[in-house]
Amino acid sequence: MRKIIVYLVFFIWFIPNLQAQFLSRERILNDENFDKKPWSFGYYFGINRYDFNFDYKEQRPDIFVEQSYGFNVGLLVNKRINEYLDLRLEPGLVYNGRNLYYQDIAGEENDRLRELNSTYIHIPLLVKFSTKRLNNFKPFVVGGLSYSYNLSSNENNPDDNSAGQFRMKDNTFYYEVGFGIDLYLPYFKFSPSIRGVFALTDELVPDENSNSVYTSNIEVMQSRGIFLNFTFQ
Repeated sequence: MRKIIVYLVFFIWFIPNLQAQFLSRERILNDENFDKKPWSFGYYFGINRYDFNFDYKEQRPDIFVEQSYGFNVGLLVNKRINEYLDLRLEPGLVYNGRNLYYQDIAGEENDRLRELNSTYIHIPLLVKFSTKRLNNFKPFVVGGLSYSYNLSSNENNPDDNSAGQFRMKDNTFYYEVGFGIDLYLPYFKFSPSIRGVFALTDELVPDENSNSVYTSNIEVMQSRGIFLNFTFQ
């Protein structure tokens, strides 16, 4: 939550500075016909920070999630619907790392810690709602659904936490919401954006032992994260 607040403060500071650069009445329109193209293409890269949301079966000490920054990179295919509406596909790769600390497990630190480093093939299908273009500046909001395939899930690994292997499901579905700004530069369109990503499906593969201290108390485990993306078209 603190990271989200930091990003919001950044955008609140950033927008007034953009207004001075892009909303001047005397400003020349850059590539004024760009948004009239039926199809446009681009790429993006950015950073992410993932967390887990747990639903527990019983009241016990929560599992502590240590987050770290990851990166995302991908391609953009944009289909214009009308002046204010676009449909976009953003296939890409997402990498992130999270550590799980089990506070109620006695023993060595290796027994209390599970390191989860994940690489996802991530495919969002999103709807983009834009305001009217203001010189070389256009805010937008975006939302939709996405699918990811976890290349590091260990779902089919016969070993579980009894052998130090925390297992997750290969396939996850999400919903995504966010906002950003289109900046029309002389040679391309640059779009910084912030997006929240929230899993709709349970990602946990339980241990074989139904009394496992690692998974038996988890009803549902779902990823949630925030993306800061920079898109070039």
